[in-house]
Amino acid sequence: MAPGLKRFTDVAADGAPRLDDAAGEELVCVERAASVALGSRAPEPPGTLFITTRRVIWLSEAEKDKGYVVDFLDITLHAVSRDPEAYPSPCLYTQIEAEANSDEEGGDMDAEAYGDSQLPKISELRIILADAGQLDSLFDAFCHCAELNPDPTAEENEDSDLFYGEGMVNGGWIHGDEDEHMVDGIDPEYFIPIPIGQNGGDDLSSSVLELQINDRRFEDADEEEARENGH
Repeated sequence: MAPGLKRFTDVAADGAPRLDDAAGEELVCVERAASVALGSRAPEPPGTLFITTRRVIWLSEAEKDKGYVVDFLDITLHAVSRDPEAYPSPCLYTQIEAEANSDEEGGDMDAEAYGDSQLPKISELRIILADAGQLDSLFDAFCHCAELNPDPTAEENEDSDLFYGEGMVNGGWIHGDEDEHMVDGIDPEYFIPIPIGQNGGDDLSSSVLELQINDRRFEDADEEEARENGH
């Protein structure tokens, strides 16, 4: 199934969303009078927010057939925003994995009508609560559910971090995707660490011996240069 935001209509007679019992999905919390803002669009009229162990589901109160859903696996970032310069209302800001080549950020999407084909292109979702004091609790619920839905590629990424991610190299601290990626003048992208005891198939003693020989050569060259300068 394609990632991203989707339309949701699977609602039971009591107005609650039907959960995937077979997959062990459970309801974590419910927030009434919650609005959502899709991308750069104005907030929807208040509805009900359902946080489950697998998904974020919002159902409109004004339009009974309107609802949105996104899997926690597709939420790449969530944070509480209270800065009025960033957004007029306090909210829970989330970034969503969107379809490739999305033009939503460029403002080319129809701001008045998000069709089903356009929803997966939305990369941002804001949740505005009637009681902004509940944002921290909502944030905690998101954190809990994010832990229940770890990135399936995380283990592969951790293996890559051994060489290219965050860590100590040559006595300096590097960050995988930050600007401060140069360490002692070496770009980690081109730095290939060699584990101790391995040097192109040679053992540790050979590596140390070669290092000692090279050091002695430098010492001899320095002595010779000093004698020449003395004369």
